[in-house]
Formats: sequence, structure tokens, C-alpha cells
Amino acid sequence: MEDNYQKAYKEVIEILNFVPKESVEKIPDSILKTFKAKMDTTWNFKVDINKEFEEQNLLEETKAILANIFRDYWATPYQKERIKAKEDYDRQKIEEDKKIKYDSNDIFSRRDIKNTKNDEQNNENTNLPMEIKKEKFFEKIIKFFKRIFHISGGK
Repeated sequence: MEDNYQKAYKEVIEILNFVPKESVEKIPDSILKTFKAKMDTTWNFKVDINKEFEEQNLLEETKAILANIFRDYWATPYQKERIKAKEDYDRQKIEEDKKIKYDSNDIFSRRDIKNTKNDEQNNENTNLPMEIKKEKFFEKIIKFFKRIFHISGGK
């Protein structure tokens, strides 16, 4: 996974050049200085003024940074409330999905089901008929003497 934050800082700084000065002044200087200090100066990004904001080719990290700037510094109290409610809902949904996916009781039951299926398959394999060859008593005696006297050949 590539770290695109330095490139995103460059994109944010470029975009802020087109934002009204009053709005940019609402962002703390320390944050702006951090963006400028950590941005990738070699990253070639220019805002295309002929395109709508949504049509700009922005990194996901840039969108996230701008969303946080909007939420923290530009949004009205009503907008902040709505954004917080949406974030809480999204977090709750993610947690519910994790709970379902990683539920300890469910994990063990799935493991038990897998083990049961494996056992059933193993039992099917072991229940196959096998040919058992029994040696007669005199053949065992002959083999015994051949081994003692080092005689090869035959049975």
C-alpha cells in the first residue's frame, strides 16, 4: 500500500488556492504549515478550473483531508451534527459487521462444522472395503527359516 499523504497535502494546498480567503483563514496556521512542510513538491497537480470539484482527479487521501477540514472548520453546527451522526452510524455498522464476522461462538461452531465434515469424509474413506491377505501357518514357518538361513527367493 502506497503512502499518498505527501501528495495529498500538495493537492490540498493547490485546492485551497481557489477557496475564498475567509474560509482558508478558519483553518489553523499550524495545520496549513504542516501541509506545506510535508507536501510532495515534486507531485505535479493542478486544479482544472474547467471541471467541477467532483470531476477533479483527486487522491482518496485528499478527499478525506478536505472532508475533515470541512467538518472541523467550515461546517455549520447543523452540518456538523449531521456529519457526526453519519460517522457514528457508519462506525456502528462496521462494528456490527465485525461482530457477525468474528463472533467467537459462531467461529467455533463453524470450526465444529468443518471438523464434522472432515470426520465424515475420513469415515467415508475408512469404511471402504479392504482386502486382507492372511498367511497360512506353514508359510510363516517357511519364511522364518528362510530368513534365518538367508535363503532368498520364493515367498
